[in-house]
Amino acid sequence: MVLFVGAQHAAPLLIPPCLQAQRAPVLQQVALPHAYYWREMYVPQATSGPSAATWSPDGTELIYSMQGSLWRQRIGSQAATQLTSGPAYDYQPDWSPDGRTVVFARYAHDAIELQVLDLASDSVTPLTANGTVNLEPRWSPDGSRIAFVSSAYKGRWHIFVLSPEGAKDPVRLTEDNDSKLPRYYYSKWDHYISPAWSPDGKEIILVSNRGHIHGTGGFWRMEVRPGGAMRELRYEETTWKARPDWSPDGTRVVYSSYLGRQWNQLWLMTSEGGDPFPLTYGDFDTTAPRWSRDGSRIAFVSNESGNTSLSVIDVGGGRKEPVEARERHYREPVGRLRVSVVDRAGRPLSVRISVTTAEGRGYAPDDAWRHADEAFDRSGRQFEYPYFHSTGSAELTVPAGRIHVAVWRGPEYRVARVDVLVPAGQRATQRIVLERSDSLPGRGWWSGDVHVHMNYGGAYRNTPRHLAFQARAEDLHVVENLIVNKEQRIPDITYFRADPDPVSTPTFLLMHAQEFHTSVWGHVGLLGLGSHYLLPEYAGYPNTAASSLALTNAVVADLAHAQGAVVGYVHPFDTKPDPADTTAPLYYELPVDVALGKVDYLEVMGYSDHLITSEIWYRLLNCGFRLPAVAGTDAFPNFASLRGPPGLVRVFVQSGAQLDHRRWLAGLKAGRTFVTNAPLLEFSLAGHAIGDEMRLSAGSHLLTARVGLRSNVPVDHLEIIGNGKVVATIPLRGDRTTASDTVSIPVRASGWYVLRAYSDRAELPVLDLYPFASTSPIFVRVGAQPIRSVDDATFFVHWVERVEAATRASTSWINPSEQNEVLRTLAQARAVFEARALGQ
Repeated sequence: MVLFVGAQHAAPLLIPPCLQAQRAPVLQQVALPHAYYWREMYVPQATSGPSAATWSPDGTELIYSMQGSLWRQRIGSQAATQLTSGPAYDYQPDWSPDGRTVVFARYAHDAIELQVLDLASDSVTPLTANGTVNLEPRWSPDGSRIAFVSSAYKGRWHIFVLSPEGAKDPVRLTEDNDSKLPRYYYSKWDHYISPAWSPDGKEIILVSNRGHIHGTGGFWRMEVRPGGAMRELRYEETTWKARPDWSPDGTRVVYSSYLGRQWNQLWLMTSEGGDPFPLTYGDFDTTAPRWSRDGSRIAFVSNESGNTSLSVIDVGGGRKEPVEARERHYREPVGRLRVSVVDRAGRPLSVRISVTTAEGRGYAPDDAWRHADEAFDRSGRQFEYPYFHSTGSAELTVPAGRIHVAVWRGPEYRVARVDVLVPAGQRATQRIVLERSDSLPGRGWWSGDVHVHMNYGGAYRNTPRHLAFQARAEDLHVVENLIVNKEQRIPDITYFRADPDPVSTPTFLLMHAQEFHTSVWGHVGLLGLGSHYLLPEYAGYPNTAASSLALTNAVVADLAHAQGAVVGYVHPFDTKPDPADTTAPLYYELPVDVALGKVDYLEVMGYSDHLITSEIWYRLLNCGFRLPAVAGTDAFPNFASLRGPPGLVRVFVQSGAQLDHRRWLAGLKAGRTFVTNAPLLEFSLAGHAIGDEMRLSAGSHLLTARVGLRSNVPVDHLEIIGNGKVVATIPLRGDRTTASDTVSIPVRASGWYVLRAYSDRAELPVLDLYPFASTSPIFVRVGAQPIRSVDDATFFVHWVERVEAATRASTSWINPSEQNEVLRTLAQARAVFEARALGQ
């Protein structure tokens, strides 16, 4: 969840020009905000279990996508036959009415194109070649047309039709419309997705947010012609996963919904709309429904077991029949690969494993949760980096030939890489001994990720036990599961508790905390709530009863502090905020709450650009505020496609020999921390440790800094930052993974010092923009001088003035007194910065 708060500005000079965006997101052809939502919840992803199915015309078989290939299986049989393979990922099959071909979506060459598989000849023919994202193909009942969704028109989701021969260009049915609505998670441009044909082929049912602010929208009927008449049947929030399917007799529509609940289940409504009723029940997701051709059964995908699975339900009676591929017949020669990972003593290690072919296509055990990175460097790969977590032993089916294996277990272990030759029809075994480079818990340093969302609408259903398994594989000791709303629902709210989850151990803590969402003021993490979850969970949601802006983060922080919680700002900046840029309102409340003493930490590393965020952090430190560096991945570990697992970025907190949550939070709040995604840092100044303050007499001093670096990936820069400027550069030699040095630092005025390390580009298997690490500050007080910067205090004066202007201009208030109270709070914060701009 990234909050964009302004355009780039010219200064300061702390971000090197060599840091360029070699790593870029997948599927950039889609011009929609919050890509991590639509990519996971709408665009198909490779899961070990099935993700979409289609019925044969006679109703005896299914073809479905599984592990990025198409499979065919007879109902009642446990044998499945692979239909597609090779260096691509295949999804969303739809069986033609005559039973001879299947249209599907293929991800390859940085695009998703439609293909047609001839079942008799086994040949695949491209149907589209527009280089964009083409999804959800559906045959018309007479087989003469295919409806589908594409980003081909201006990067927005529209519905098209084309002939299966591809003789003519696709025809766009839906109209482009600027809604001018204040949509936070969605574009202001209306979208149209998930077409399903009427039995007579004259209409489609689709999902569109036309006329609505929240969610992916309601259900509409549309005549199948360009600009055809549309009428809305029913509005729900839906959030990408509705995927309606019209019954063969034309009277009903089945779809997936979380209406009034936390999880998606199957619902039925009439083809004229009306009030729906649920067909299935449970605290898990049931999605991707498809009617059988006779209308007696519905195939669907479920994550009831955690992983995805395929079943068929009788519409009358509710009998469920699982469709399980216990016997698999592969299209091309394959072998079995067994990987075991141990430490030097031969004990199994839980780890993250990536198994790929030369093209970069990923493979995983049949029962593992497959994940993939959200971005990659096109100069070195054809696909994003795939991986799965393992207890230390994994066996999987792979194409015969040379297979690459990479193993990761957090920053304290070396990365292992090996190529294995897997013979056709045979098993290859690879034992990997993972070397440990450091043991920080032995010195009282415990790693944690303060920003994880156990369940957030992804393909899988996560549990505390499985999340603990994922964390162990990343060598993570503390996980703060920030329970949070996904629009109307709060998936993990039943897990909230003030004490550690029962899966916790003496060396691992799973805590259920909270992220407070607003659409305006920024997002905050609330760690260690002592009694209850704060509700309502959001503020500033237009066209709802929570539309008022009165519930500021300052108010939320006071409520959290009253429970003994620690409050921090999360995933701050991907672009540089510029208070001088008046092209859009600026509401981001961070400097306001820092000035008023309501912020205990900042995610210096998060779902953001670490160097850009550091710039703002340095400015706040320069104004004399004590703000520790903390790290939170904003991980969605039940996603198949995500920016890193729990612990991708982490904070090490020095809190003692025993792991205790209250002591860990106290160490965090005291600034005895460093943050990292790979480099491990050691830093002291004149014998003082990270988080300390030393007091010196007035005058000039020469202090000795001791620095250390150990990294499992190369690092390009190791620097000491003092008062926002580079005051020392430590040379890196050889493989640029280690350093140990002493540096003399001249000190004449009060200030702060941190050690940071970073690289100029992404380095796998660190699934981040670039390797980065930073300590929290060591503070130096010279004489009676406070830490002050006129320029930085003035910067924040202008920032708060912009927030005041936006607050005055807003009409999102229940009454004028709400607005006035917020303005008073802002004025108090501005006064703090104005005083500091005068050196006070």
